[in-house]
Amino acid sequence: MASPSSTSTAARPFPPSWRLSLLIGVYEALWHLLLPVFLLFLWQRGRREPLYRAHWSERFGAAPTGPDRPVWVHSASMGELRGAAPLVHALLAAGYPVFITTLTPAGRTAAHTLFAEAMAQQRLRVSYVPFELGWAVRRLIRRVHPRAALMTEIDTWPVLLATIRRQGVPLAMANAQYPKKSIVRDRKWGGFRAGIFQAYELVLCKSETHARRFRDVGCAQVVIAGETRFDLPVSPQQIAAARALLEPWQLATASCGQRPVLCFASAIVGEDEPFIDAIRQVQAGLQAAGLPPPLVVYVPRSPQRFDAVVQLFEAAGLRVARRSRMLDAALQPTPDAPDMAAVDVLMGDSLGEMYFYLALAQVVVVGASFVPMGAHNVIEPLALKKPVMVGPSIWGIEYPGVEALAAGVLQQHLTIASLAAALVQLLTSPADYARAMAGADAFYAEHGGATARHMATLVPWLETR
Repeated sequence: MASPSSTSTAARPFPPSWRLSLLIGVYEALWHLLLPVFLLFLWQRGRREPLYRAHWSERFGAAPTGPDRPVWVHSASMGELRGAAPLVHALLAAGYPVFITTLTPAGRTAAHTLFAEAMAQQRLRVSYVPFELGWAVRRLIRRVHPRAALMTEIDTWPVLLATIRRQGVPLAMANAQYPKKSIVRDRKWGGFRAGIFQAYELVLCKSETHARRFRDVGCAQVVIAGETRFDLPVSPQQIAAARALLEPWQLATASCGQRPVLCFASAIVGEDEPFIDAIRQVQAGLQAAGLPPPLVVYVPRSPQRFDAVVQLFEAAGLRVARRSRMLDAALQPTPDAPDMAAVDVLMGDSLGEMYFYLALAQVVVVGASFVPMGAHNVIEPLALKKPVMVGPSIWGIEYPGVEALAAGVLQQHLTIASLAAALVQLLTSPADYARAMAGADAFYAEHGGATARHMATLVPWLETR
């Protein structure tokens, strides 16, 4: 499973053709021309997220210096960074210093949280990735002296990758995926981005499907290594805090007559109204089955939406309690916490506590799937052996979505009515619920170990660089 598709370790020249080199040059020229627009965009984003207005010099390659020859790991977003965390920890444990770049303030904040100890020990540094300006990327490389660059998920910034290769820095991609939707889009643009993938000397893929696609666009060395999100540690503190609330809140741990709990995780704009409709239908279905009304744990994806979503739910006549106002830092109820029996929705208006919310629930609906955004992470609820449901749009989780659907541990619903009916069925049938839990347990165990598979290929590759 972890065998390269090519045993050659010699790096192919990149760009491989004058046409691609010319296109990259035109693209970089446009970046120079439009740089004021990009800066204005970041400044405007900084109104809502002040960290966009900080560390400007890093956007131009002035990265912080530290241990020489680190492994440069780039994860654009908070989600990508969290998914790559087991691999970063494995690199640190193997003795490699690490330099992390990210695109967003959320990613930067997550890096400081996840790797605080390594940063305190001067074994890891964090920076924003430079703009698509060759001189800025070269400046970063001169300051950092990376042993190798390791991009995560799917990264095709043309100037970034071309400059890395031109500077002689070995380049690989971990947790690699090439979704079908991206292939369709790349073909519409004449294959420019598909050609950029050839910059990678080593591609560590999530599945055989993705590996085949990377081979098709000319990647020379492709390895099926899995998805390191399956190796993410589950927060024992958050799990314990959730379990401690089950009895006082009279919540069910299975379909056994106590109050059912369902979680809508990472809901995004355009899903709130349909999910409110689903909640209404589930309430009616459970009432007809003689069960108490459900407690809905609702976790919006974006912190900027917390207040608006609360107002939307309250306008729909649902009684809402906000985590931020009823639980303390240890996730224990405050003295003025409401009676949960009178609450319809627990609003998850906090960051970094997803395992707490998931642990409260019996079944999880994952957001960004009932709008055409490809769905968010389903691995976290599967890690807690929770039945998971998604909507029609799952291109963003093609792996492990396809495999999870085939194994029966993930349900896909094309309509809200179908989703609501399935939720009622699962929450009113102990036998169905037990089977779903067992299936999720087996599936998660089967797909673990991706970090070890990544390292089995990465370490020999790094040591020859």
